[in-house]
Amino acid sequence: MNDKIQHKIDCLIIGSGAAGLTLALSIADKASVIILSKSELKEGSTLYAQGGIAAVFDENDSIESHVQDTLIAGAGLCNEEAVRFTATNAKTSMQWLIDQGVPFDQIIAQDGSTRFHLTREGGHSHRRILHAADATGKAVQTTLLDRVRAHPNIFLFERFNALDLVTSKKLGKKDKRVHGAYVWNRSKERVETIEAKFVAVATGGASKVYQYTSNPDIASGDGIAMAWRAGCRVANMEFNQFHPTSLYNDKAQNFLITEAMRGEGAYLKRPDGTRFMPDFDEREELAPRDIVARAIDFEMKRLGADCMYLDISHKDETFILEHFPTIYATCLKVGIDITKEQIPIVPAAHYTCGGVVTDLNGKTDLDNLFAIGEVAYTGLHGANRMASNSLLECIVFAHGAASSILAEINNISEPDPISMWDESRVTISEENIFISHNWHELRLLMWDFVGIVRSNRRLHKAITRIELIKQEVDEFYANFKVSNNLLELRNLAQVAQLIVLCALERKESRGLHFNKDYPDTLDIATPTFLSPDKDA
Repeated sequence: MNDKIQHKIDCLIIGSGAAGLTLALSIADKASVIILSKSELKEGSTLYAQGGIAAVFDENDSIESHVQDTLIAGAGLCNEEAVRFTATNAKTSMQWLIDQGVPFDQIIAQDGSTRFHLTREGGHSHRRILHAADATGKAVQTTLLDRVRAHPNIFLFERFNALDLVTSKKLGKKDKRVHGAYVWNRSKERVETIEAKFVAVATGGASKVYQYTSNPDIASGDGIAMAWRAGCRVANMEFNQFHPTSLYNDKAQNFLITEAMRGEGAYLKRPDGTRFMPDFDEREELAPRDIVARAIDFEMKRLGADCMYLDISHKDETFILEHFPTIYATCLKVGIDITKEQIPIVPAAHYTCGGVVTDLNGKTDLDNLFAIGEVAYTGLHGANRMASNSLLECIVFAHGAASSILAEINNISEPDPISMWDESRVTISEENIFISHNWHELRLLMWDFVGIVRSNRRLHKAITRIELIKQEVDEFYANFKVSNNLLELRNLAQVAQLIVLCALERKESRGLHFNKDYPDTLDIATPTFLSPDKDA
Protein backbone atom coordinates (compact mmCIF):
# COMPACT_ATOMS: atom_id res chain seq x y z
CA MET A 1 0.00 0.00 0.00
CA ASN A 2 2.83 2.42 0.80
CA ASP A 3 4.10 2.39 -2.83
CA LYS A 4 0.89 3.96 -4.16
CA ILE A 5 0.17 7.66 -4.55
CA GLN A 6 -3.55 7.27 -3.88
CA HIS A 7 -4.85 5.23 -0.96
CA LYS A 8 -8.29 4.17 0.28
CA ILE A 9 -9.06 3.01 3.82
CA ASP A 10 -11.86 2.74 6.38
CA CYS A 11 -10.12 4.89 8.97
CA LEU A 12 -7.14 7.21 8.67
CA ILE A 13 -5.50 7.93 12.05
CA ILE A 14 -3.12 10.89 12.01
CA GLY A 15 -0.70 10.37 14.88
CA SER A 16 0.97 7.32 16.43
CA GLY A 17 0.89 8.05 20.17
CA ALA A 18 -1.23 6.44 22.86
CA ALA A 19 -4.51 7.84 21.51
CA GLY A 20 -3.92 6.83 17.90
CA LEU A 21 -2.58 3.37 18.70
CA THR A 22 -5.43 2.65 21.12
CA LEU A 23 -8.04 3.65 18.55
CA ALA A 24 -6.37 1.53 15.87
CA LEU A 25 -6.26 -1.58 18.03
CA SER A 26 -9.85 -1.04 19.16
CA ILE A 27 -11.32 -0.99 15.62
CA ALA A 28 -8.90 -2.99 13.48
CA ASP A 29 -10.73 -6.31 13.79
CA LYS A 30 -13.65 -4.74 11.90
CA ALA A 31 -12.05 -1.91 9.93
CA SER A 32 -8.96 -1.30 7.82
CA VAL A 33 -6.69 1.35 9.32
CA ILE A 34 -3.81 3.57 8.23
CA ILE A 35 -1.71 5.14 10.97
CA LEU A 36 0.17 8.20 9.79
CA SER A 37 3.34 9.08 11.72
CA LYS A 38 5.26 12.29 11.02
CA SER A 39 8.51 10.89 12.39
CA GLU A 40 9.44 7.46 13.69
CA LEU A 41 6.38 5.55 14.86
CA LYS A 42 7.54 5.52 18.47
CA GLU A 43 8.39 9.23 18.54
CA GLY A 44 5.93 11.51 20.30
CA SER A 45 4.90 12.89 23.66
CA THR A 46 3.63 9.50 24.86
CA LEU A 47 7.14 8.05 24.67
CA TYR A 48 8.52 10.71 27.01
CA ALA A 49 5.73 10.69 29.60
CA GLN A 50 7.36 9.69 32.86
CA GLY A 51 4.93 9.91 35.76
CA GLY A 52 2.02 7.60 35.11
CA ILE A 53 -1.74 7.31 34.61
CA ALA A 54 -4.40 8.21 37.15
CA ALA A 55 -7.11 5.69 38.04
CA VAL A 56 -8.84 4.55 41.23
CA PHE A 57 -7.34 1.21 42.28
CA ASP A 58 -6.97 1.84 46.03
CA GLU A 59 -9.93 0.82 48.18
CA ASN A 60 -9.46 3.99 50.24
CA ASP A 61 -9.80 6.12 47.10
CA SER A 62 -12.96 6.86 45.10
CA ILE A 63 -14.07 8.02 41.69
CA GLU A 64 -15.73 11.00 43.36
CA SER A 65 -12.38 11.99 44.90
CA HIS A 66 -10.69 11.75 41.48
CA VAL A 67 -13.47 13.92 40.04
CA GLN A 68 -13.18 16.57 42.75
CA ASP A 69 -9.38 16.70 42.54
CA THR A 70 -9.61 17.23 38.78
CA LEU A 71 -12.25 19.95 39.15
CA ILE A 72 -10.15 21.78 41.73
CA ALA A 73 -6.98 21.57 39.60
CA GLY A 74 -8.96 22.83 36.60
CA ALA A 75 -9.70 26.08 38.47
CA GLY A 76 -13.45 25.91 38.00
CA LEU A 77 -13.34 25.59 34.21
CA CYS A 78 -13.65 21.83 33.72
CA ASN A 79 -16.69 20.28 32.07
CA GLU A 80 -17.91 18.13 34.95
CA GLU A 81 -19.60 15.66 32.61
CA ALA A 82 -16.29 15.05 30.83
CA VAL A 83 -14.47 14.73 34.16
CA ARG A 84 -16.93 12.14 35.48
CA PHE A 85 -16.88 10.25 32.19
CA THR A 86 -13.09 10.06 32.33
CA ALA A 87 -12.78 9.11 36.00
CA THR A 88 -15.56 6.52 35.72
CA ASN A 89 -13.91 4.83 32.73
CA ALA A 90 -10.35 5.12 34.06
CA LYS A 91 -10.05 1.71 35.71
CA THR A 92 -11.56 -0.11 32.72
CA SER A 93 -9.16 1.70 30.41
CA MET A 94 -6.18 0.84 32.60
CA GLN A 95 -7.29 -2.78 32.70
CA TRP A 96 -7.30 -2.71 28.89
CA LEU A 97 -3.68 -1.50 28.94
CA ILE A 98 -2.80 -4.21 31.45
CA ASP A 99 -4.42 -6.80 29.18
CA GLN A 100 -2.33 -5.49 26.28
CA GLY A 101 0.76 -6.21 28.37
CA VAL A 102 1.80 -2.81 29.77
CA PRO A 103 4.09 -3.68 32.75
CA PHE A 104 2.89 -1.36 35.50
CA ASP A 105 4.95 -1.60 38.68
CA GLN A 106 3.68 -3.97 41.36
CA ILE A 107 4.55 -4.57 45.00
CA ILE A 108 4.17 -7.57 47.27
CA ALA A 109 1.81 -7.09 50.22
CA GLN A 110 2.40 -8.51 53.69
CA ASP A 111 0.05 -11.41 52.95
CA GLY A 112 2.14 -12.36 49.92
CA SER A 113 -0.31 -11.05 47.34
CA THR A 114 0.70 -8.55 44.66
CA ARG A 115 -0.91 -5.21 43.88
CA PHE A 116 -0.05 -2.24 41.74
CA HIS A 117 2.28 0.32 43.22
CA LEU A 118 0.43 3.63 43.24
CA THR A 119 2.22 6.94 43.55
CA ARG A 120 0.86 10.43 44.18
CA GLU A 121 1.35 13.64 42.22
CA GLY A 122 0.39 17.29 42.50
CA GLY A 123 -3.32 17.97 42.91
CA HIS A 124 -4.19 14.37 43.86
CA SER A 125 -5.57 13.70 47.33
CA HIS A 126 -4.76 9.97 47.14
CA ARG A 127 -2.18 7.65 45.66
CA ARG A 128 -3.78 6.69 42.36
CA ILE A 129 -1.00 6.88 39.75
CA LEU A 130 -0.18 3.61 38.03
CA HIS A 131 3.32 3.74 36.60
CA ALA A 132 6.17 1.74 35.08
CA ALA A 133 9.08 3.11 37.11
CA ASP A 134 9.65 6.63 35.71
CA ALA A 135 9.11 5.68 32.06
CA THR A 136 5.38 4.94 31.91
CA GLY A 137 4.86 6.51 28.50
CA LYS A 138 7.63 4.42 27.00
CA ALA A 139 6.07 1.26 28.41
CA VAL A 140 2.66 2.17 26.98
CA GLN A 141 4.04 3.25 23.59
CA THR A 142 6.26 0.22 23.00
CA THR A 143 3.63 -2.26 24.17
CA LEU A 144 0.87 -0.85 21.98
CA LEU A 145 3.20 -0.43 19.02
CA ASP A 146 4.19 -4.09 19.21
CA ARG A 147 0.50 -5.03 19.11
CA VAL A 148 -0.18 -2.67 16.21
CA ARG A 149 2.74 -3.98 14.15
CA ALA A 150 1.37 -7.51 14.50
CA HIS A 151 -2.15 -6.67 13.32
CA PRO A 152 -2.77 -7.51 9.63
CA ASN A 153 -5.46 -4.86 9.21
CA ILE A 154 -3.30 -1.90 10.31
CA PHE A 155 -0.98 -0.22 7.81
CA LEU A 156 1.82 1.99 9.13
CA PHE A 157 2.89 5.07 7.18
CA GLU A 158 6.11 6.32 8.76
CA ARG A 159 7.60 9.75 7.98
CA PHE A 160 4.40 11.16 6.48
CA ASN A 161 3.08 14.67 7.25
CA ALA A 162 -0.61 15.40 6.96
CA LEU A 163 -0.97 18.58 4.89
CA ASP A 164 -4.69 19.22 5.12
CA LEU A 165 -7.99 17.46 5.64
CA VAL A 166 -10.21 17.13 2.59
CA THR A 167 -13.79 18.17 3.36
CA SER A 168 -17.03 18.29 1.42
CA LYS A 169 -16.55 22.04 1.05
CA LYS A 170 -13.24 21.48 -0.76
CA LEU A 171 -15.03 19.02 -3.06
CA GLY A 172 -17.80 21.51 -3.82
CA LYS A 173 -20.47 19.72 -1.77
CA LYS A 174 -22.86 21.23 0.78
CA ASP A 175 -22.67 18.69 3.62
CA LYS A 176 -20.07 18.91 6.42
CA ARG A 177 -18.03 15.74 6.12
CA VAL A 178 -14.38 14.79 5.98
CA HIS A 179 -13.35 12.55 3.07
CA GLY A 180 -9.65 12.02 3.75
CA ALA A 181 -6.44 13.99 3.63
CA TYR A 182 -3.51 15.14 1.54
CA VAL A 183 -0.28 13.79 3.01
CA TRP A 184 3.39 14.54 2.38
CA ASN A 185 5.59 11.48 1.87
CA ARG A 186 8.84 12.76 3.33
CA SER A 187 10.94 9.87 2.04
CA LYS A 188 9.81 10.25 -1.59
CA GLU A 189 9.14 14.00 -1.35
CA ARG A 190 5.71 13.85 -2.91
CA VAL A 191 2.10 14.59 -1.94
CA GLU A 192 -0.25 11.61 -1.82
CA THR A 193 -3.98 11.26 -1.14
CA ILE A 194 -5.77 9.08 1.40
CA GLU A 195 -9.53 8.61 1.06
CA ALA A 196 -11.20 7.45 4.27
CA LYS A 197 -14.67 6.85 5.69
CA PHE A 198 -13.39 8.19 9.02
CA VAL A 199 -10.44 10.36 9.97
CA ALA A 200 -9.11 10.65 13.51
CA VAL A 201 -6.68 13.41 14.43
CA ALA A 202 -4.39 12.26 17.26
CA THR A 203 -1.42 14.55 16.69
CA GLY A 204 -0.81 15.71 20.27
CA GLY A 205 -0.34 19.29 21.41
CA ALA A 206 1.36 22.47 20.29
CA SER A 207 4.10 23.15 22.84
CA LYS A 208 6.71 23.52 20.10
CA VAL A 209 5.19 26.95 19.52
CA TYR A 210 7.33 28.00 22.51
CA GLN A 211 11.10 28.44 22.54
CA TYR A 212 11.54 26.14 25.55
CA THR A 213 9.50 22.96 25.77
CA SER A 214 9.64 19.51 27.29
CA ASN A 215 7.96 18.09 24.19
CA PRO A 216 9.62 16.31 21.24
CA ASP A 217 10.11 18.21 17.98
CA ILE A 218 6.93 16.85 16.38
CA ALA A 219 4.56 18.68 18.80
CA SER A 220 3.79 21.50 16.37
CA GLY A 221 0.01 21.71 16.68
CA ASP A 222 -0.62 20.11 13.28
CA GLY A 223 -3.99 18.57 14.12
CA ILE A 224 -5.35 21.72 15.73
CA ALA A 225 -4.35 23.84 12.74
CA MET A 226 -5.71 21.35 10.19
CA ALA A 227 -9.03 20.96 11.99
CA TRP A 228 -9.39 24.75 12.28
CA ARG A 229 -8.72 25.19 8.55
CA ALA A 230 -11.29 22.43 7.86
CA GLY A 231 -13.97 24.34 9.79
CA CYS A 232 -13.82 22.99 13.35
CA ARG A 233 -14.08 25.12 16.46
CA VAL A 234 -11.29 25.26 19.01
CA ALA A 235 -11.51 26.16 22.69
CA ASN A 236 -9.34 27.21 25.65
CA MET A 237 -6.18 27.61 23.62
CA GLU A 238 -4.93 30.22 26.11
CA PHE A 239 -4.28 27.51 28.70
CA ASN A 240 -0.75 26.28 28.01
CA GLN A 241 0.68 24.23 30.83
CA PHE A 242 4.30 24.91 31.69
CA HIS A 243 5.74 21.92 33.51
CA PRO A 244 7.52 23.29 36.57
CA THR A 245 10.54 21.03 36.46
CA SER A 246 12.50 20.60 33.24
CA LEU A 247 16.22 19.85 33.58
CA TYR A 248 18.29 23.01 33.15
CA ASN A 249 21.32 21.80 31.20
CA ASP A 250 22.48 22.51 27.65
CA LYS A 251 23.51 18.87 27.16
CA ALA A 252 20.07 17.47 28.02
CA GLN A 253 17.50 19.90 26.63
CA ASN A 254 13.80 19.05 26.76
CA PHE A 255 14.28 16.51 29.56
CA LEU A 256 11.40 16.46 32.01
CA ILE A 257 11.74 15.73 35.73
CA THR A 258 8.52 13.93 36.60
CA GLU A 259 6.09 15.37 39.11
CA ALA A 260 6.14 11.98 40.80
CA MET A 261 9.49 12.96 42.28
CA ARG A 262 7.76 15.71 44.26
CA GLY A 263 5.02 13.20 45.05
CA GLU A 264 7.68 11.02 46.66
CA GLY A 265 9.08 13.83 48.79
CA ALA A 266 11.43 15.98 46.70
CA TYR A 267 11.73 19.65 47.68
CA LEU A 268 11.94 22.76 45.51
CA LYS A 269 14.72 25.07 46.65
CA ARG A 270 16.33 28.40 45.92
CA PRO A 271 20.04 28.58 45.03
CA ASP A 272 20.80 29.17 48.72
CA GLY A 273 19.15 25.86 49.64
CA THR A 274 15.98 27.25 51.23
CA ARG A 275 12.55 25.97 50.28
CA PHE A 276 10.08 28.41 48.72
CA MET A 277 6.83 26.55 47.96
CA PRO A 278 5.57 26.90 51.58
CA ASP A 279 5.56 30.66 50.89
CA PHE A 280 3.15 30.25 47.95
CA ASP A 281 0.67 27.47 48.74
CA GLU A 282 -0.35 25.33 51.70
CA ARG A 283 0.02 22.23 49.50
CA GLU A 284 3.68 23.17 49.05
CA GLU A 285 5.44 21.01 46.42
CA LEU A 286 2.18 19.16 45.69
CA ALA A 287 0.28 22.26 44.56
CA PRO A 288 -1.11 22.13 40.98
CA ARG A 289 1.35 22.78 38.19
CA ASP A 290 0.20 26.30 37.36
CA ILE A 291 0.90 27.46 40.92
CA VAL A 292 4.28 25.72 41.09
CA ALA A 293 5.39 27.03 37.68
CA ARG A 294 4.47 30.62 38.57
CA ALA A 295 6.25 30.31 41.90
CA ILE A 296 9.45 29.14 40.18
CA ASP A 297 9.13 31.88 37.55
CA PHE A 298 8.61 34.49 40.29
CA GLU A 299 11.63 33.36 42.31
CA MET A 300 13.88 33.24 39.25
CA LYS A 301 12.92 36.79 38.27
CA ARG A 302 13.07 38.10 41.84
CA LEU A 303 16.54 36.70 42.42
CA GLY A 304 17.84 37.10 38.87
CA ALA A 305 18.58 33.37 38.92
CA ASP A 306 18.94 31.15 35.86
CA CYS A 307 17.16 28.27 37.57
CA MET A 308 15.76 26.82 40.79
CA TYR A 309 16.55 23.38 42.23
CA LEU A 310 14.75 20.11 42.92
CA ASP A 311 16.22 18.05 45.74
CA ILE A 312 15.47 14.41 46.57
CA SER A 313 18.93 13.61 47.93
CA HIS A 314 17.54 13.30 51.48
CA LYS A 315 15.78 10.08 50.43
CA ASP A 316 17.40 6.65 50.60
CA GLU A 317 19.64 5.94 47.61
CA THR A 318 18.04 2.55 46.91
CA PHE A 319 14.59 4.19 46.89
CA ILE A 320 15.74 6.83 44.39
CA LEU A 321 17.35 4.31 42.05
CA GLU A 322 14.30 2.04 42.15
CA HIS A 323 11.72 4.76 41.49
CA PHE A 324 13.62 7.13 39.19
CA PRO A 325 16.18 5.12 37.19
CA THR A 326 15.73 7.10 33.96
CA ILE A 327 16.12 10.47 35.67
CA TYR A 328 19.13 9.20 37.62
CA ALA A 329 20.85 7.91 34.47
CA THR A 330 20.15 11.04 32.42
CA CYS A 331 21.31 13.42 35.14
CA LEU A 332 24.42 11.33 35.76
CA LYS A 333 25.36 11.72 32.09
CA VAL A 334 25.57 15.48 32.60
CA GLY A 335 27.45 15.18 35.90
CA ILE A 336 24.60 15.34 38.42
CA ASP A 337 24.19 12.53 40.96
CA ILE A 338 20.61 13.01 42.18
CA THR A 339 21.24 10.75 45.18
CA LYS A 340 23.68 13.36 46.48
CA GLU A 341 23.00 16.60 44.60
CA GLN A 342 20.19 19.00 43.74
CA ILE A 343 18.81 19.07 40.19
CA PRO A 344 18.79 22.46 38.41
CA ILE A 345 15.32 23.02 36.91
CA VAL A 346 13.28 25.58 34.96
CA PRO A 347 9.66 25.57 33.73
CA ALA A 348 9.06 24.54 30.11
CA ALA A 349 6.01 24.49 27.85
CA HIS A 350 4.54 21.06 28.36
CA TYR A 351 0.85 20.59 27.58
CA THR A 352 -1.92 22.17 25.51
CA CYS A 353 -5.08 22.10 27.63
CA GLY A 354 -7.30 23.45 24.86
CA GLY A 355 -7.77 22.14 21.35
CA VAL A 356 -10.34 20.94 18.83
CA VAL A 357 -13.83 20.87 20.32
CA THR A 358 -15.26 17.35 20.66
CA ASP A 359 -18.00 15.45 22.44
CA LEU A 360 -17.43 12.49 24.78
CA ASN A 361 -16.84 10.18 21.81
CA GLY A 362 -14.22 12.41 20.25
CA LYS A 363 -16.58 13.70 17.52
CA THR A 364 -15.77 17.13 16.10
CA ASP A 365 -17.93 19.65 14.24
CA LEU A 366 -17.32 17.76 10.98
CA ASP A 367 -19.07 14.46 10.28
CA ASN A 368 -16.74 11.44 10.47
CA LEU A 369 -13.86 13.52 11.88
CA PHE A 370 -12.61 12.66 15.38
CA ALA A 371 -10.01 14.32 17.58
CA ILE A 372 -8.53 12.39 20.52
CA GLY A 373 -5.78 12.99 23.04
CA GLU A 374 -3.98 16.27 23.63
CA VAL A 375 -5.15 17.68 20.28
CA ALA A 376 -8.74 17.75 21.58
CA TYR A 377 -10.73 19.98 23.89
CA THR A 378 -13.01 17.64 25.83
CA GLY A 379 -13.47 19.87 28.86
CA LEU A 380 -11.53 17.46 31.08
CA HIS A 381 -8.63 19.74 31.93
CA GLY A 382 -10.28 23.12 32.35
CA ALA A 383 -7.78 25.87 33.12
CA ASN A 384 -5.06 23.48 34.27
CA ARG A 385 -4.48 19.78 33.59
CA MET A 386 -4.00 17.68 36.70
CA ALA A 387 -0.97 15.42 36.61
CA SER A 388 -1.39 11.99 35.00
CA ASN A 389 -4.80 12.73 33.49
CA SER A 390 -3.24 13.15 30.03
CA LEU A 391 -2.47 9.57 29.03
CA LEU A 392 -5.73 8.64 30.73
CA GLU A 393 -7.63 10.99 28.42
CA CYS A 394 -5.93 9.38 25.41
CA ILE A 395 -7.10 5.88 26.32
CA VAL A 396 -10.60 6.75 27.55
CA PHE A 397 -11.55 8.93 24.58
CA ALA A 398 -9.92 6.61 22.04
CA HIS A 399 -12.23 3.88 23.31
CA GLY A 400 -15.16 6.29 23.03
CA ALA A 401 -14.23 7.13 19.45
CA ALA A 402 -13.82 3.45 18.64
CA SER A 403 -17.32 2.66 19.91
CA SER A 404 -18.78 5.42 17.76
CA ILE A 405 -16.87 4.37 14.63
CA LEU A 406 -17.78 0.70 14.99
CA ALA A 407 -21.43 1.59 15.52
CA GLU A 408 -21.51 3.65 12.32
CA ILE A 409 -19.03 1.96 9.98
CA ASN A 410 -21.55 -0.24 8.15
CA ASN A 411 -23.89 2.70 7.56
CA ILE A 412 -21.31 5.16 6.18
CA SER A 413 -21.03 5.61 2.44
CA GLU A 414 -17.69 5.50 0.69
CA PRO A 415 -15.77 8.80 0.71
CA ASP A 416 -15.86 10.90 -2.43
CA PRO A 417 -12.77 10.66 -4.67
CA ILE A 418 -10.00 13.16 -3.93
CA SER A 419 -8.22 14.75 -6.85
CA MET A 420 -4.44 14.55 -7.01
CA TRP A 421 -2.38 17.36 -5.51
CA ASP A 422 -1.64 20.09 -8.05
CA GLU A 423 1.83 21.60 -7.77
CA SER A 424 2.18 22.67 -11.38
CA ARG A 425 2.36 26.35 -10.43
CA VAL A 426 4.87 26.14 -7.58
CA THR A 427 8.66 26.01 -7.59
CA ILE A 428 11.45 24.80 -5.33
CA SER A 429 12.49 27.54 -2.93
CA GLU A 430 16.08 28.73 -2.80
CA GLU A 431 15.29 30.95 0.20
CA ASN A 432 14.76 28.48 3.05
CA ILE A 433 16.45 30.95 5.39
CA PHE A 434 13.02 32.62 5.38
CA ILE A 435 11.52 29.54 7.04
CA SER A 436 14.33 29.29 9.58
CA HIS A 437 14.13 32.98 10.53
CA ASN A 438 10.35 33.03 11.00
CA TRP A 439 10.48 29.72 12.84
CA HIS A 440 12.84 31.07 15.50
CA GLU A 441 11.18 34.48 15.70
CA LEU A 442 7.74 32.97 16.24
CA ARG A 443 8.81 30.65 19.05
CA LEU A 444 10.82 33.32 20.86
CA LEU A 445 7.94 35.78 20.46
CA MET A 446 5.54 33.32 22.08
CA TRP A 447 7.97 32.63 24.94
CA ASP A 448 8.57 36.32 25.68
CA PHE A 449 5.05 37.67 25.25
CA VAL A 450 2.63 34.75 25.69
CA GLY A 451 4.41 32.77 28.41
CA ILE A 452 3.77 32.02 32.08
CA VAL A 453 2.91 35.66 32.91
CA ARG A 454 1.16 37.82 30.31
CA SER A 455 -0.12 41.38 29.86
CA ASN A 456 -2.39 43.14 27.38
CA ARG A 457 0.53 45.01 25.89
CA ARG A 458 2.50 41.81 25.35
CA LEU A 459 -0.49 40.02 23.84
CA HIS A 460 -1.29 42.84 21.40
CA LYS A 461 2.35 43.06 20.34
CA ALA A 462 2.37 39.30 19.82
CA ILE A 463 -0.80 39.14 17.71
CA THR A 464 0.40 41.97 15.44
CA ARG A 465 3.65 40.20 14.62
CA ILE A 466 2.10 36.71 14.45
CA GLU A 467 -0.43 37.83 11.85
CA LEU A 468 2.38 39.26 9.73
CA ILE A 469 4.36 36.02 10.04
CA LYS A 470 1.25 34.01 9.19
CA GLN A 471 0.63 36.10 6.08
CA GLU A 472 4.24 35.66 4.96
CA VAL A 473 4.08 31.90 5.55
CA ASP A 474 0.80 31.56 3.66
CA GLU A 475 2.29 33.39 0.67
CA PHE A 476 5.40 31.19 0.78
CA TYR A 477 3.23 28.05 1.03
CA ALA A 478 1.23 29.12 -2.04
CA ASN A 479 4.30 29.64 -4.21
CA PHE A 480 6.79 26.93 -3.25
CA LYS A 481 6.86 23.17 -2.89
CA VAL A 482 6.10 21.83 0.55
CA SER A 483 8.66 20.58 3.05
CA ASN A 484 8.50 19.35 6.62
CA ASN A 485 9.76 22.65 8.09
CA LEU A 486 7.36 24.71 5.98
CA LEU A 487 4.38 22.56 6.96
CA GLU A 488 5.24 22.78 10.65
CA LEU A 489 5.83 26.54 10.48
CA ARG A 490 2.47 27.00 8.75
CA ASN A 491 0.74 25.07 11.54
CA LEU A 492 2.69 26.75 14.34
CA ALA A 493 1.79 30.20 13.03
CA GLN A 494 -1.88 29.23 12.93
CA VAL A 495 -1.82 27.78 16.44
CA ALA A 496 0.09 30.78 17.81
CA GLN A 497 -2.63 33.05 16.45
CA LEU A 498 -5.35 30.92 18.09
CA ILE A 499 -3.55 30.95 21.44
CA VAL A 500 -3.26 34.74 21.48
CA LEU A 501 -6.82 35.30 20.25
CA CYS A 502 -8.10 33.13 23.11
CA ALA A 503 -5.84 34.91 25.60
CA LEU A 504 -7.16 38.30 24.49
CA GLU A 505 -10.73 37.08 24.99
CA ARG A 506 -10.16 36.18 28.66
CA LYS A 507 -10.52 39.21 30.94
CA GLU A 508 -9.29 37.50 34.10
CA SER A 509 -6.49 35.33 35.47
CA ARG A 510 -7.40 31.69 35.94
CA GLY A 511 -5.32 28.54 36.17
CA LEU A 512 -2.55 28.54 33.57
CA HIS A 513 -3.53 31.92 32.15
CA PHE A 514 -2.18 34.81 34.25
CA ASN A 515 -2.60 38.35 32.90
CA LYS A 516 -1.09 41.18 34.97
CA ASP A 517 -3.80 43.54 33.68
CA TYR A 518 -6.56 41.21 34.91
CA PRO A 519 -5.05 39.61 38.06
CA ASP A 520 -8.39 38.62 39.62
CA THR A 521 -10.54 35.58 38.86
CA LEU A 522 -14.12 36.18 37.75
CA ASP A 523 -16.99 34.63 39.72
CA ILE A 524 -18.36 32.84 36.66
CA ALA A 525 -16.05 30.53 34.72
CA THR A 526 -16.69 30.17 30.99
CA PRO A 527 -14.62 28.40 28.31
CA THR A 528 -13.20 30.39 25.40
CA PHE A 529 -14.57 29.17 22.08
CA LEU A 530 -13.32 30.30 18.67
CA SER A 531 -15.13 29.50 15.42
CA PRO A 532 -13.50 29.66 11.94
CA ASP A 533 -16.66 31.28 10.57
CA LYS A 534 -16.53 34.07 13.15
CA ASP A 535 -12.94 34.48 14.31
CA ALA A 536 -10.88 33.57 11.24
